[in-house]
Amino acid sequence: MKTKGIKKHKVNIVTLGCSKNLVDSEVMLTQLRGNDIDAVHEDKKDDSGVVIINTCGFIDNAKQESIDTILRYADAKDQGLVEKVYVTGCLSQRYKDDLEREIPQVDAFFGTRDLPLLLKKFKADYKHELVGERILSHSGHYAYMKIAEGCDRPCSFCAIPLMRGKHVSKPIEELVKEAEGLAAKGTKELLLIAQDSTYYGLDIYGKRRLADLMKALSDVDGIEWIRLHYAFPTGFPKDVLDVMAERDNICNYLDIPLQHGSTNMLKLMRRGTTREKTEQLIHDIREKVPGIAIRTTLIAGHPGETEADFNEMVSFVERMRFERLGIFTYSHEENTHAFSMEDNVPDELKQERANIVMDLQEGISREINEQKIGKKFKVLFDRKEGGYFIGRTEFDSPEVDNEVLVDAKDQYVRVGDFANVIIDDATEFDLYGSLL
Repeated sequence: MKTKGIKKHKVNIVTLGCSKNLVDSEVMLTQLRGNDIDAVHEDKKDDSGVVIINTCGFIDNAKQESIDTILRYADAKDQGLVEKVYVTGCLSQRYKDDLEREIPQVDAFFGTRDLPLLLKKFKADYKHELVGERILSHSGHYAYMKIAEGCDRPCSFCAIPLMRGKHVSKPIEELVKEAEGLAAKGTKELLLIAQDSTYYGLDIYGKRRLADLMKALSDVDGIEWIRLHYAFPTGFPKDVLDVMAERDNICNYLDIPLQHGSTNMLKLMRRGTTREKTEQLIHDIREKVPGIAIRTTLIAGHPGETEADFNEMVSFVERMRFERLGIFTYSHEENTHAFSMEDNVPDELKQERANIVMDLQEGISREINEQKIGKKFKVLFDRKEGGYFIGRTEFDSPEVDNEVLVDAKDQYVRVGDFANVIIDDATEFDLYGSLL
């Protein structure tokens, strides 16, 4: 922390964790500025009088990062470098009492749905006229759009319902208004996110209406790409695939966290499906939307995972040949269903299993990428870095997926613009190309 004088009315919002947290921070930023408060996101100067830390409490590593960040600013407060420290988000929701006891320097802790209470600390009101408005924390040509909050699923390993509560969908009209506001400010890509996007609409409309939402958003002028994340496989609404196939501005991309490839493990994880049903779903998705890129995530080392279960998952990955895949090692989270089970896979074995799957996926990804050499793709450019303009195809989401690199020495493209690129070379996770 730098030893600068405190600017008493400046507020710095620090965001940890997932894209859903980022959206919450952007809403917070919008509300604070709407109340004429000088607020910034991730200020690099460390000269704010008030710091709000939006925490993650999902798994051990994320919790530790959140605690380390709180302690850093608590120490800064002790040194007189910061006047007030507020903590919000998932870790605060889940461990408020413990945190209050252990880190008394924090002025107040807030849960995941306590924004109006946090605003009161600034003598500010939650402005309903700002609903749908959002100040983005980055360049703005793409934006995450949270279509629902919370989750009703009973997955054994997951603490999200403890931190985020029950599933609550946002009405279609509200999301369309938000999309129109973003498009008017230059946003070209919407990334739809929720804890469980396929459940969308059931709570407020009595039926799944994700397909209707996607149609409505695809009609918004200026939105050129719509990308769907975090689709739960059980009860997946197939009409979404029809909309994806019909609408040019809906990316042929689906993020569908499957978590395992063994029926035995899917049962222990309380996922409500089997390997056979999962394979059929993947087959149906690819049949309905030819050329689609499927991203999934898996977990290694959940309690009860045997060598046979793991081998079944490896075989599943080999057969399914996912375009994008990530794998986490299991984290034993208190108050989840799996916490009552013995965490009987050693940490080293969890990591070894995760490494085996990622080594396998690297080979699959390289083969898929090499098939793109010589082909033309529409690319949205996110940034310039290290002598390259760096962008993504419709098959790639920011920060987690492949990137397209174009040499900036004798080629130029404006960040935030689309351009056609021919692929010249490929590695397992990157494509190299030339502007057409």
